Amino acid sequence: MPNPPQPRAAALAATAVLLASWLSGCGGDAEHPELTAQKLSWKACPAPSEAEGGGSAPSPLPGGTEWQCATLKAPLDWADPKGATIGLALIRARTSGAQDQRIGSLVFNFGGPGGSGVSTLPAFGQDYAALRTRYDLVSFDPRGVGRSAGVKCENDQQLDEYFQQDATPDDAAERQEFLRNTKDFNAACDKNSGRVLPHVRTTDAARDMDLMRQVLGDDKLHYFGISYGTELGGVYAHLFPKKVGRAVFDGVVDPTQNPEQSALGQAKGFQLALDNFAEDCASKVEDCPIGDTAADVEERIAELLKDLETKPIPGVFPRELTQTAATGGIAQALYSKDFWEFLTEGLQQAYGGDGRDLMLLSDSLNGRSENGQYSNLVPANVSINCADDKPRYTADQVQSKVPEFRTASPLFGDYLAWGMASCTDWAVAGAADHPDVSAPGAAPILVVGNTGDPATPYEGARAMVNALGEGVGVELTYKGQGHGAYDSKNKCVQGAVNGYLLRGAVPRDGTVCS
Repeated sequence: MPNPPQPRAAALAATAVLLASWLSGCGGDAEHPELTAQKLSWKACPAPSEAEGGGSAPSPLPGGTEWQCATLKAPLDWADPKGATIGLALIRARTSGAQDQRIGSLVFNFGGPGGSGVSTLPAFGQDYAALRTRYDLVSFDPRGVGRSAGVKCENDQQLDEYFQQDATPDDAAERQEFLRNTKDFNAACDKNSGRVLPHVRTTDAARDMDLMRQVLGDDKLHYFGISYGTELGGVYAHLFPKKVGRAVFDGVVDPTQNPEQSALGQAKGFQLALDNFAEDCASKVEDCPIGDTAADVEERIAELLKDLETKPIPGVFPRELTQTAATGGIAQALYSKDFWEFLTEGLQQAYGGDGRDLMLLSDSLNGRSENGQYSNLVPANVSINCADDKPRYTADQVQSKVPEFRTASPLFGDYLAWGMASCTDWAVAGAADHPDVSAPGAAPILVVGNTGDPATPYEGARAMVNALGEGVGVELTYKGQGHGAYDSKNKCVQGAVNGYLLRGAVPRDGTVCS
């Protein structure tokens, strides 16, 4: 399974700091006409590439609006903006409203890091129909992702083996094998994508977004960031505070945490989500098929995982459901309350010796399609995290932290602790302990936290508000379950978000939706 997202920001080399001050939103737009004056050639979108997850070309929206795709030229190295370039894949759906009511483009980043916006936005496009009345909906594959100079590491067969490994080593031999597999994966990334790896930091993607803003013809960047997209948005606000338009952060990364603190926070968050899932099942009028009480539900899951460590069961032929795959499948299902029913069914089947459904959930987490092809979600995730994150954790350091992580989550603690070792042998030095998102002078940014969020725990929203600075962050709390809030369809949340993005109505700081 992939290492859990532990997004961090990047520090800049001295030359890049100078460049940042020049390009900063405190002044005018970037003076690179060879970049800012480019005209995008919008055409009908092709089917997503293998790196973007594959599948069919996006279907038109209700009403017949076609999705359009284009490629934006950006510098490979923002410290050398006149040097080599890369192409960034973009997608859009034009506004459904009158042109005289159009505000501009609303740019989405759905997180990861490593998620393809080109394949994700059409999948959820109708969820943002209200926002399309005044915006063109736009997303993109960030650098290193999908068709935007996508990072390549191991091939599909190697990735199958990589995700079958024991990701929670218990003894010296297992630790040695785990670290060797991690080193081999990282070496493959360097061999196949070494040219790109130094240039996939979050600060690079933020500069790409400002170039995108200018080429799209907008004076301000109107933005909707989800999960890691909130960190990307925060870094953008720091670099270009005067260019922030109406922005929403949903499922908020804590920008003050280092990778260890972030992983520990996720352990607590996924444990909370598991507790809520177990309580929900046990409280139903009909019998819970996977346990009589919440404690019983969790005990049976723990027993299943213990058994799978030594006795895997059939998964998706010819692969078996291992302890690691089952843990990943459970984690994937906890991202949304809508998936809890599938988790219950998957556990029922696994207790009967059939691991197919949990394996499919795990495959989804890892970016594997049913035809056995992998997107580059995991390679991009690791590459961006390792370029951003300065700390490098040794096996001894991780081992010393395992007890604390197990206390935070008996089920997910070991996995999240060992995920910290993913950057140990990375070819590119990490940039910083955590991002700088301070954005004095920026327009208000609506920051939405979900009290039941497993992946970006609720406390991150207040931390983001504080880090953005006085008068910038506006906190809205959703008392719900799952990762993020807007797509929960909660009327209070959607009303507040839509009100801000469409009419500029800033909610009262501290508003609570339930």
